[in-house]
This record gives sequence, structure tokens and C-alpha cells, in this order.
Amino acid sequence: MAQQEPEKAQGGAEGSSAPSAPSGPTVPTVPTVPTVPAAAGERRGETFARGGRGPGRGGFGGGGYGRSRDRGGRGPRDGDEESKFEERVVKINRCATVVKGGRRFSFSALVVVGDREGSVGYGFGKANEVPPSVEKATKDARKSMVKCSLKGHTIPHKAWGRYLTSKVVLVPAAEGTGIIAGASVRAVVECAGIKNVLSKVFGSTNPLNVVKATMDALRGLKTVEGVARQRGVEVVL
Repeated sequence: MAQQEPEKAQGGAEGSSAPSAPSGPTVPTVPTVPTVPAAAGERRGETFARGGRGPGRGGFGGGGYGRSRDRGGRGPRDGDEESKFEERVVKINRCATVVKGGRRFSFSALVVVGDREGSVGYGFGKANEVPPSVEKATKDARKSMVKCSLKGHTIPHKAWGRYLTSKVVLVPAAEGTGIIAGASVRAVVECAGIKNVLSKVFGSTNPLNVVKATMDALRGLKTVEGVARQRGVEVVL
């Protein structure tokens, strides 16, 4: 029995050509899957067409800009109708009231809107923040727009305007003179499309009063053709 054991061990070694596997548990191999690059619109999970928000503004997910535009959201402005009018912020005033916890502020804005073709209007808005007050004033200005008579790039004749203690006089000027006016009068005449005019303010220089007095002067402008149509006569030049 002692002689047979070495023979078995020797026979086993001669019969197997490959080395024996190491003892211990075997680890299964996982097949590798080739990675496919994602499309441009499907990066990071959501796509813009499916309503994802896209990068920024709180990450990705539903309820984003894509669905808001499809459902009649605000989206970008067309620009054709908005670019026709010009907005000028003449004055922003801050008012403070004292309450138990401190001071509480409110803002008022004076805005002039015009198309540079003879139509101009002004608006006044109040809110607790500056942007809402400007927006209210702009809406008010578009509701109160009036058409004034022009003669080329200037006014047809000398005009006076008055509101409370503010008086404004507008005088026609030759081509190339420019606008000789202060900030309040300049905003109104530039939005109206006037490029050459002389002006003078008498009395109070409060911006709101000066703007209203300037609007009163523009309303009083008349041309020869306009007066002839009102009277039903023909003008021979």
C-alpha cells in the first residue's frame, strides 16, 4: 500500500498536460457592451422636445420651456410690433413710509412711449418694485398716445403748453439744429420724431408737470393742410 500511492501521484502528473487550476471560488466574467454616444438632443436624460428645461434654471425635468411654448406660453417676443415703439424712462421716484418694523419703500415711474412718427404718450405707474412700476407706466402710456402734427423733422409753428405752474414753449428750428431741451422735454419730442426744435421751461421743473405741459403744446400743433380740411376750403400755395 505504501508503494502504490507514489505511482498514482506520478501517473496523474504524467497524464495531464495542462497545469491544475488554483483552488478557491471562481469569479464569473461580465461581457462588455459597446457604448453608443447619445444624440445631441438627448444628453443628460431629458430632451428639449419632451419638455425638459435644459441646462440651468433648476436642472432638467418636465414643465420646461419646450412645453410652455407649445401650450401657448409667452416665449420670445416677435419684435415686429414691439420694435415700432420706443420707451423712455424719464423719472423713477422712491417713497418710504415708516411702519412698526422699519421703513417700507415704494416706487413710481414716469415713462414716455412713441413711434417717432408723430405719435407719443406718457404714463405713470406705482409698485413696490421698480420693474413692475415701469411696466405699469408703459401700459398707461400706450393707452394715452396722441397724434401730433409735424413739418418734416420739426414742428410747423411756435407752441405753448401749460400744466399747473409749469409752462413750456416749443419753437421750430432749422435743419441741423438738433434738440435744444432738457431731459423731460427731450424724451417727449424725441419719441414723437422731432429732430430739430428749441424749447424753454418756465415755472416748476417737476418732471411730471413738464411732460404734461409738453404734451399740451404738441396737442396744439396744426398744419395748413389740416386747418384747410377742417374748414372745408382749398389752400393755393
